[in-house]
Amino acid sequence: MLLFALGFLLVILQPSTGQFPRVCANTQSLLSKECCPPWDGDGSSCGELSSRGSCQNILLSQAPLGPQFPFSGVDDREEWPSVFYNRTCRCEGNFMGFNCGECKFGFSGLNCTERQVRTRRNIFQLTTSEKNKFLAYLNLAKNIPSQDYVIATGTYAQMNNGSNPMFRDINVYDLFVWMHYYASRDTLLGGSNVWRDIDFAHEAPGFLPWHRAFLLMWERQIQKITGDENFTIPYWDWRDAEDCGVCNDEYMGGRHPTNPNLLSPASIFSSWQVICTQSEEYNSQQALCSATGEGPIRRNPGNNDKSRTPRLPSSADVEFCLSLTQYESGPMDKMANYSFRNTLEG
Repeated sequence: MLLFALGFLLVILQPSTGQFPRVCANTQSLLSKECCPPWDGDGSSCGELSSRGSCQNILLSQAPLGPQFPFSGVDDREEWPSVFYNRTCRCEGNFMGFNCGECKFGFSGLNCTERQVRTRRNIFQLTTSEKNKFLAYLNLAKNIPSQDYVIATGTYAQMNNGSNPMFRDINVYDLFVWMHYYASRDTLLGGSNVWRDIDFAHEAPGFLPWHRAFLLMWERQIQKITGDENFTIPYWDWRDAEDCGVCNDEYMGGRHPTNPNLLSPASIFSSWQVICTQSEEYNSQQALCSATGEGPIRRNPGNNDKSRTPRLPSSADVEFCLSLTQYESGPMDKMANYSFRNTLEG
């Protein structure tokens, strides 16, 4: 997928996302299990001198574990982020971030007191200038390293319990591809064994809040690298669509003239390399995706498995989903067939 391919590591949500602040990706932070960086504004840990936050023990859910994961202590994502850090910044008021240096989503200003409402727009209602700016922002994100975060190239055990850090740089766009992979990857059990029936971002009640935080964070990172604080992610309203309306060179890239699986060379996205697509290979090596390029984007709209997804959802499908008043039901997994969350997820 080209687009939209998290709970916030330290203060917003506890579900696993795979965010590793660059300033905490080192031996000292891992061995001390503390990630409480200073805020640049006053130089104090978590901006404590400015009453932005303080370094505290992380809060973990006391709810009993479900039957979907019959293991304990084998996955770095369990009780995230306690395997890596058990003391992090807890921010006050409208402050957030790994050092309490940012405003919560929807707020701005020096003290994060100014309410800010942004509206996401239909991509087909953007002007040519706005659409071209959006595409340029995507390309910039694909080609500029993240200043805030790195990715893990090994598990905590492979890092010798923190004494041998295994992290690497990644560009801003691929950071979010990697985080999505990391939250939903299989559990490595050692040898050739993996546990596939686990997903920390899908098929459970966290599906919606996880992806909302994920997109808000992605939107925020685009705002930071471009300096455009008013940027919002446009959406494609695919209700009743008979084909992929954005799959052309004006938007997300058309079809290659001689290879229907590739993008048109006229699209800026035809030069992009995908990452984290070879899950079986990672599993066989008991390794994490290292975010190295794995080939060009491959896309062939309309050639999907019609027995599983015969068409895009219709307006009636959407209205039916919105009519469901119970957010979650039954075992709270993919078998909860008629909950709002599970119907929305598909």
